[in-house]
Amino acid sequence: MILYQPTRVSSPWTFTYRCRLLIWGSVWTLFCSWTPKPFNPWRLFVLRLFGAQIGHGVFVHQRARIAHPWNLRMGDGSCLGDCTQVYNLALTDIHSGVTVAQEAYLCTASHDFLQLALPLTLAPIVIEQDAFIGARAFLLPGITIGRGAVIGACSVVSRSVPPHQTVVGNPARILRQ
Repeated sequence: MILYQPTRVSSPWTFTYRCRLLIWGSVWTLFCSWTPKPFNPWRLFVLRLFGAQIGHGVFVHQRARIAHPWNLRMGDGSCLGDCTQVYNLALTDIHSGVTVAQEAYLCTASHDFLQLALPLTLAPIVIEQDAFIGARAFLLPGITIGRGAVIGACSVVSRSVPPHQTVVGNPARILRQ
């Protein structure tokens, strides 16, 4: 895990970085968030323009929210559903054939609650090939979802999930293999 932020009120981001975030948010809102589904190639072009690594046959819903596109990697045939939140202060690596259903939240940042200053901590999320993330699931920083795993709707995933497992609940627990 990466630690940032020496105090509660200081920002880990430089002025230049914050300007970059402002430009990204404005561009997505003005040129992508209102586009219909057939305009997916345009949205992918804009994501690539901002540094996202996008494979072939990828779909990103117009209402998906991606905090830092330069920290996003999506493999061939992967999908981000309606109102998906990708809070990717660290790398979010979505492999080929992955489906992230509507309103799922992929979170690569938290705070170290053991320290008084509550410094920001970052850790990547990796979702391996052919996994499925159910609607409104919440993935915490630093986890890996194994190949072919299924995350049930509204599950809170706080630990890595082995390949070909189905997990459900809060906290997510193995339902079946």
